[in-house]
Amino acid sequence: MKNLYLDISILHPNPASNMNRDDAGSPKTVIYGGVVRSRVSSQSWKRAVREYFNRNKNDKLVGTRTKDAVELISKRMVEIDNSLKKDDAVKKVVEALKKENKHGITKIDKNNKTSALLMLSYKQIDKVAQYILNNGNDLDEKKLKEILMDDNSLDLALFGRMVADDPELNVDAAAQVAHAVSTHEIVPEYDYYSALDDEQPDDAQGAAMLGTIEFNSSTLYRYANVNVNELIYNFGRENAVEGVSEFLKAFILSMPAGKQNTFANKTLPGYVMVTIRKDTPVNLVSAFEDPIKSHGGYMKESIKRLEKEYANTLKFVEKPIANFVLSLEDIKHLDDDLFEDVDGIDSLLDKVTEVLNEAVQDESSND
Repeated sequence: MKNLYLDISILHPNPASNMNRDDAGSPKTVIYGGVVRSRVSSQSWKRAVREYFNRNKNDKLVGTRTKDAVELISKRMVEIDNSLKKDDAVKKVVEALKKENKHGITKIDKNNKTSALLMLSYKQIDKVAQYILNNGNDLDEKKLKEILMDDNSLDLALFGRMVADDPELNVDAAAQVAHAVSTHEIVPEYDYYSALDDEQPDDAQGAAMLGTIEFNSSTLYRYANVNVNELIYNFGRENAVEGVSEFLKAFILSMPAGKQNTFANKTLPGYVMVTIRKDTPVNLVSAFEDPIKSHGGYMKESIKRLEKEYANTLKFVEKPIANFVLSLEDIKHLDDDLFEDVDGIDSLLDKVTEVLNEAVQDESSND
């Protein structure tokens, strides 16, 4: 099947916030174009996407990343066969999974936890539990691995799985998520706060607690892409296009939750560009290598820069299959032939789904 990629470029304004902190509690930053920018790590936004999936309570969308695989599988075994004692179920799972055993796949410590986080879909947990129950001591390593490579949840299919103890269980990620960076220079700011003890005497002096929180404000450029063919391999041909749509919606609407109770920075993107390509993904962050300078907001100039950069990249790459834009701003495009406006997120998802379905079906008919 020929290459098929989906690029997502988002401009996202944020007021005072500290949604992704470093080890000292400061908002993460990066030096780009010679100046300090606000940064939100890719891991942080992937976590936000998984949390968005999880709010739907849909096991097809989200699995679990945990060291407690033994606990989850043994618990499921007892649910399936209530005559089985929990301790006996745990022993069976350890026997099945422990690397030192003939059919094991991962190291398990004395507390029955895996040595590293293991990503599993809930269907995989169910099937491993049923397989161990059905086969007792007659377990087959190859069959166990087949179960753990099938029925991936969408988050597992998108973001992949690495099993250092057994690379045969690795799943190559179908999506790449860039660190979000501000389109302009930022200046760190500090909120000095105090808290009073409600029960202290009226004539008492001073606060019961003092502190500071570092924050900044920014307009972020966010980027992600999806290798549709890899997603088909990981998630199934019949599910892949729906999976892209679910990821697109979640990536647009999700936000890392750091210090939300303090800053309530629950903003929406101001501009979304979705590009469907056959040659290669393209991150357009280079539009902002020269930081935007403004005293009247950054969004409008960021949109102009982004669209100009998109047009410039066409000197190097093929013209995409489609390029859709959803914007809260009234904008005049550099070239109307390069951008197809949509009037809402539902329309965007419908158009992306339509184009991808057609592309996937065309390639399928040529296989």
